[in-house]
Amino acid sequence: MDPAEFDAASWDAQGELPAEVRRAVAGSGWFGTDLPAEYGGRGGTQAELGELCAEVGGACGSVRALITVQGMVAAAIHRWGTAAQRADWLPALVSGDQLAGFAATEPGAGTELSAVDTRVERSGSGFTVTGEKRWITFGRAATVFLVLGRLDGKPVTVLVGADRAGVSVEPVHGQLGLRAAMIAHVRFDGVRVPQRNLVAPPGFGLSHVVATALDHGRFTVAWGCAGMAAACVADAAGHTAQRRQGGVPLAEHQLVRSMLARMSVATTAARELCRSAANARDAREPGAVAATVMAKYAAARAAASASQDAVQLLGSAGCAPDSRAGRFFRDAKVMQIIEGSDQVAELHIAEHLLRQHRTGENGHAGEMPGLGSRRHAVAGSGAGG
Repeated sequence: MDPAEFDAASWDAQGELPAEVRRAVAGSGWFGTDLPAEYGGRGGTQAELGELCAEVGGACGSVRALITVQGMVAAAIHRWGTAAQRADWLPALVSGDQLAGFAATEPGAGTELSAVDTRVERSGSGFTVTGEKRWITFGRAATVFLVLGRLDGKPVTVLVGADRAGVSVEPVHGQLGLRAAMIAHVRFDGVRVPQRNLVAPPGFGLSHVVATALDHGRFTVAWGCAGMAAACVADAAGHTAQRRQGGVPLAEHQLVRSMLARMSVATTAARELCRSAANARDAREPGAVAATVMAKYAAARAAASASQDAVQLLGSAGCAPDSRAGRFFRDAKVMQIIEGSDQVAELHIAEHLLRQHRTGENGHAGEMPGLGSRRHAVAGSGAGG
């Protein structure tokens, strides 16, 4: 599947990613880019996963979101699932036989996921799941949800099939961005699931399973934003080089050149931070989590500013229904909220910096306090978004 051939404007207008497109994404092997070959993956590096997300993200944010949410659930199972769970679920996620939804956010639990009210209760040899989840990326298409809830007062994660009795899906239409990401609100009313669907012991659901999923999500969102920003720079530079005003190309005006320069610098810097995060993750450095937060923060801001400036420079063309810059302008604002809002990221980046100076560390603090429990309730992936 070639991202250059995406009909992203049409998918955005329709408010969904067609089934044949989702199948084509799965057939391209993108779901298994960084998973081991034993599960059907390609065994690729984090850098390779990042470059894929940048290329796809520069064409369609919703397709990138599909790769993100599938990868979030797969990463959580790969890291914290049992051998049987990995053998059962990972090949199905890689092939696209199962499409995942990451069901964490709730009406009263967005940035602070420790406030979730979803109940997971023991029932016979399994569990029942009861609760309401909001803003689930590809919730309308998902065949399985990784659900965050509470069991005996402890955070817990459980896999719930979308076809189980008691699962109801409410489509969400017309949201600001990621309009083809098939976002939904999902209710679980006493849904019965087997014991084998519990991922990690009670108490590990938020700090381990969900934290792993969100870390993967931030990384792919960061690279997707870098791709979005680069596409906006290309559109703005191409338009201003050709469009004439006052007898000269727009690009000959000093203010236009200043805007282009700022867009280019921010985009290049964000890409380098993404590369740094990828290298840290591939090397399993202790500071990889911090590097990923910083990359996502910088890349989301670069995408937001570059898309805004691109729309400004393109003028009426930037406001057209099929404008890539206009679509990314909407998508980029969502990127500044999901997987940790800009404001939350700033707190964690500052804490990471100050902790090094308080303790005399040399930049090797890996986990940032609270990152596993913080998430804004706008899009349940990444959304997954």
